[in-house]
Amino acid sequence: MEKILIIDDSVVQANFLKTILDSEYDVSVSNTAADGLEKAKTGDFSLILLDVIMPDMDGFALLKRLQEEVVVQQRSPVILITSLNDIENEERGLTLGAVDYITKPFHPVIVRARVHTHVKLYQYRAQIERQATVDQLTGVFNRRRYDTVSVKRWQDSIRMGIPFSICMFDIDKFKVYNDTFGHPAGDKVISAVANTASALLRRGTDFFARYGGEEFVALIMGSDAKSDYAHMQRVRQAVEELHIPHNPEVSPWVTVSIGGITVVPKVGDDYNTYLKLADAMLYDAKRLGRNRVIWTSDKMENWREK
Repeated sequence: MEKILIIDDSVVQANFLKTILDSEYDVSVSNTAADGLEKAKTGDFSLILLDVIMPDMDGFALLKRLQEEVVVQQRSPVILITSLNDIENEERGLTLGAVDYITKPFHPVIVRARVHTHVKLYQYRAQIERQATVDQLTGVFNRRRYDTVSVKRWQDSIRMGIPFSICMFDIDKFKVYNDTFGHPAGDKVISAVANTASALLRRGTDFFARYGGEEFVALIMGSDAKSDYAHMQRVRQAVEELHIPHNPEVSPWVTVSIGGITVVPKVGDDYNTYLKLADAMLYDAKRLGRNRVIWTSDKMENWREK
């Protein structure tokens, strides 16, 4: 059920709107601008209905805040609720980013129709955006999504002063696998590895994507280097335990090599510098025999399997 947020200082009017929409949507109500902004930040709403006239912060000011702090990230459309039935205010609201107006007094049929239209548009846009950020072969996030998320999470880690881990890994001797079993079989292996790794990287602090070809990237926020190293050992082991036969001259099973680094980033630190270090750890893992994890930290700590 799609979620809708109503922000209106009038309890009576907010509850009336909620009654109109309750049968089709999961409706939340806020009676202050501050509470509405907080709910909008923490919820995942398909639509926000915002009253223009409120005592603590008018709807236009709140709409500007929503555009800056919520809509950019969640793409939640905003419909303004108003009794200000004039062109100047309508133009102002639309210029600030509102998608539509609903005027008072409410007509239930009109409210449902407009809400239904914009929820459907939101669903369609969300579907298109998901398709644009998901790797079609594996179903995990793609390089385009990674490029966006890596920047934001790096900045979040700097702001919060928490550890940030970058992990690179790829499938060992994958060209030999393709040459032996063919590209369709190789595609199945890429999907199996992606699904196995992503199943172990689904915490709210984790991000996992296909980086390109048979190579993947994982980002982890908030945990220490030793913990992330141990977690990636479990990922490596889970792939090996799939027992997908490899070319016997290379290895009994398909395996992955993993390299990573954990850092507490500071203002001015360059993400790409640490990405290259993670890639260097991956190179060492492959150079030293493959099917292993090698990890380092900004404190010059090092961990390696075997």
